[in-house]
Amino acid sequence: MMSSSFSACRVGFSFVMMNIFYKSVGDSLPELSPQKYFNTLQPGKASLAYFCQANSPSPSIFLEELNEAVKPLQNYGISVAKVNCVKEETSRYCGKEKDLMKAYLFRGNVLLREFPTDTLFDVNAIVAHVLFALLFNEVKYITTLEDLQNMENALKGKADIAFSYVRAVGTPEHRAVMEAAFVYGTTYQFVLTTEIALLESIGAKDIEYAHLYFFHCKVVLDLTQLCRRTLMEQPLTTLNIHQFIKTMEAPLLTEVAEDPQQVSTVHLQLGLPLVFIVSQQATYEADRRTAEWVAWRLLGKAGVLLLMRDSLAVDIPQHTNVIFKREERVPVEFLVLHDIDLIVSHVENNMHIEEIQEGEDEDHDMEDPDIDIQDDEVAETVHRDRKRQLPLELTVELTEETFNATVMASDSIVLFYAGWQAVSMAFLQSYIDVAIKLKDTPTMLLTRVNCADWSGVCTKHNVTEFPVVKMYKEGGNPVSYAGMLGTEDLLKFIQLNRISCPVNITSVQEAEEYLSGELYQDLLSYSSGPVLGLFSPTMTTAKEDFTEAGNYLRGCVITGIYSEEDVLILSNKYAATLPALLLARHKGGKIESIPLANTHAEDIVQIIKNAFLETFPEITVENLPTYLRLQKPLLILFSDGSIIPQYKKAILTLVKEKHLDSLTPCWLNLKNTPVGRGILQAYFDTLPPLPLLVVVNLHSGGQVFAFPSDQAISEQNLLLWLKKLEAGLESHITILPAQEWKPPLPAYDFLSMMEAAASRHSARKGPEYMKETGVQESDEEQHEDKSAIRKELTETLRIKHWNRSNWFKEAEKSSRHDKEL
Repeated sequence: MMSSSFSACRVGFSFVMMNIFYKSVGDSLPELSPQKYFNTLQPGKASLAYFCQANSPSPSIFLEELNEAVKPLQNYGISVAKVNCVKEETSRYCGKEKDLMKAYLFRGNVLLREFPTDTLFDVNAIVAHVLFALLFNEVKYITTLEDLQNMENALKGKADIAFSYVRAVGTPEHRAVMEAAFVYGTTYQFVLTTEIALLESIGAKDIEYAHLYFFHCKVVLDLTQLCRRTLMEQPLTTLNIHQFIKTMEAPLLTEVAEDPQQVSTVHLQLGLPLVFIVSQQATYEADRRTAEWVAWRLLGKAGVLLLMRDSLAVDIPQHTNVIFKREERVPVEFLVLHDIDLIVSHVENNMHIEEIQEGEDEDHDMEDPDIDIQDDEVAETVHRDRKRQLPLELTVELTEETFNATVMASDSIVLFYAGWQAVSMAFLQSYIDVAIKLKDTPTMLLTRVNCADWSGVCTKHNVTEFPVVKMYKEGGNPVSYAGMLGTEDLLKFIQLNRISCPVNITSVQEAEEYLSGELYQDLLSYSSGPVLGLFSPTMTTAKEDFTEAGNYLRGCVITGIYSEEDVLILSNKYAATLPALLLARHKGGKIESIPLANTHAEDIVQIIKNAFLETFPEITVENLPTYLRLQKPLLILFSDGSIIPQYKKAILTLVKEKHLDSLTPCWLNLKNTPVGRGILQAYFDTLPPLPLLVVVNLHSGGQVFAFPSDQAISEQNLLLWLKKLEAGLESHITILPAQEWKPPLPAYDFLSMMEAAASRHSARKGPEYMKETGVQESDEEQHEDKSAIRKELTETLRIKHWNRSNWFKEAEKSSRHDKEL
C-alpha cells in the first residue's frame, strides 16, 4: 500500500537532516538563498520551503507557525526552510508576487505540491497537509458511500481499514490521523473523508465530532459478508489512535490458567482494564462463546481473557464468574454477573468514573476563582456551530422604531437576546427551530430583539437577563416564558397559548367534547390532558380563584370552566361535589374528580400540577426539579437500560396499596441520563452492580440508604426493608452535605451595567430600572450615544472576565452585521 519512493523517509523516524548551509541551528526555521536551498535537496528526501523577498515584510503569524512545525516535520525526515529571494532572481518561485504567497513541497528536486499560505494556518495544518501530500497511497480520500463500499470489497481477505472522518483538512484531528498513517500505513489501509453525509450513512452518532472506525476486513473471506466495525470512542489524538490500533492488533481472546493478579497484557500497558471470564471444563464451549461476544463488545476498551478454574493454583470465590482487573498492582475484583450487558456496563462505568476523576483533577489544576466557568460548554457549542446558516428570515428582527408597531399589529412572541452572550446564541438556534416547525402554521408572529443593539427597548420591557421570551397579545399584559430553553418546551408554550385559559365552556355537549379531547384535538400532544372546573353560577369567589390559577398555568395545561345552570348534569355523572375539578387522563381514558371547596388559587395550581405527575416516573435532568418540589424522600431504582418488569410491578403494587405515600418512587436509566453514574459515585466508593434501589432523604438529613444487594427486589422484601428504615434499624451508606446547589458564579444584571454606562454619557438622569408598561405607550426616550454605551459595556464585561474567548469579543463587535449567526 505504501509508495516505495517514500518508504525510505519512514526508516529514519527520528532522522534529522544535516543542515550544512543553514544560518541558524537547533529547531528554529533556517534561512537560505535559493541556490543554497536547492543544493541541500537530496534524492528521495522531502522538504518544505517558503520563498519570500529578502527585504520585504513577510506574514509574521505564518512564519511563527512554520517555525513551530520545524521540529515535528524533522521527526518525519522532512526538512523545512525559509528561502530569501533577491530582486534579480528570476526562477518561478521568486519571480512573481503571487508565487510568494505559497509554500512548496519537494521530494528531491521534484515539486510535489503547492500550498497557499492561508491553508497552512497553524502548526497542525502544516503537519497535516504535508503528510497528507506525501502519504497519497497510504491515505485514500473518499466522498461517497459507494467509494467506501468499493474500498471495503477490494480489501476483504487482504487488509484491515482505518476509516476516519474529520470536519476539515488541517484540523488537529486530521494531523493525528496523518501521523498514525505515517506509522501504520504499511499495515492498514487508511481512508479519510470530510463528508458528513458519508458518516451519517454508516449510522454514526454525534456526527459533529471526528470519528475513527476500524474495519476488520482481513478475516472476511466471503465477499457478501460485511466487515465488522469497531468505533474508537476516545477523541482523535495521536496517542489515542496509537493505543486504539494496538488494541486492534492484540488477540481478541486469550486463554490463561494462572493467578489473575499476576497476568499482564498489552491492555494493562496501555491503561486499559482486563476482564476474566471464569470457566471450567464442563462449560468450556459455552463460556468461550460468551467470552468472544464480550471481547467484541469491549474491543478497544478492555482486554478479555478466558480463565480456566480447573487449572488454577489459587482459590477464587465459588460463585465468581467474572474477575475485573483495573490496573497493575491493584487487587482484582471478584464479581457475579450473569449477563453480557452487565459485564460491559461494569467496564464502561468504571472507565467513565476514571474519566470524570481525571477531568476533575484537570479542572482543579486550572481553577481560577475570577474566571466564569458557567457557560464554557455552551460557548464551545456556539463557537463550533458559528458557520451554521440559520434561516433568520423566518423571524422578524425588531428595532427601537419598529417594536411597538409590530407587536401591536398582531399577536407576537418576542425573543430578547444579546448577540455577545453564548446562552442567547445557543437559544436562538432553538428559537429558529420553533419558527421552522411553525412555518406553515398561522399562529403568532415570531420576532426577536438584540439587546446588544437596542438596550433601551429591553430596559423598557423590564428585561434584565438573557435570553427572555415574552408573548404579547392585544389587550393583555405580556406573558413571560419560564420553561426550559429548548425547542419542544417553547413550542408547547406557544401552541397552548393559542387558546385562552381557562376556556369558557357554554354547554354540556361542549364540555363532553372538551373532556374527550375532540374540541382541541390538535393540542392534545402538547398537554397531559384537559382540566375542567365545575361551578354553580353563584360560586363567584371559587370561579375567580380557578380563573387566576388557569391564567398562571397558561402555556402548560389546557384549562376550562363550566358554570351554567345545568352544571349538576356533569356533577352527577362524574360524582363530583361542587366546586370541583375534572381531570381527563387520555392515557388511561379516565376522568377523575377532585373537590375544590375552600381552595385558593395557589392551591389549585399545585393540585393540577401534582395530578398529572406520574406514579413511577423515569427521572431525567428536566423533570427532577418537579419531583423534588414534593419535599419527599426519593425511592430511586437505578437501572442500566430499561427497567425489569417484575421490579416495576413490585413497586407499583406497593404504591397502589398506599405503602409508599411518604416517598417519591422513581427510576433512573443510566443510558438515558448518564449523570446517574456520577450520582452513584457520590454514594459509593466504586460503582455497584445494577439494578440498585436506594432511598435518598434530600430534604431532611441527607441520608442515603441502599437496598441489600443480596436480596431480590420483591414486594415482601421491599416492604420489610422500608419498615426497618422507618424504625431506624438500617444504617445509611453516606450522608450528603448540607449545602446549597447554586451556579458556580452569580449571574450579572447586564442591562443595569448598560444603564450605568449610559448615565455617564447622557445629560438626563433617571431610574436604573423601569417598570414594564403596555406596548401602546410611546418610547420617547432615546439613548444619545449608543456606540459609546456599547464601548463602555464591552470594557465592563472585559473586566468581569466575560470575554474568555475571542469569539465573544468578535460576536459583540459585529452583532448587528454578523449574518453567519
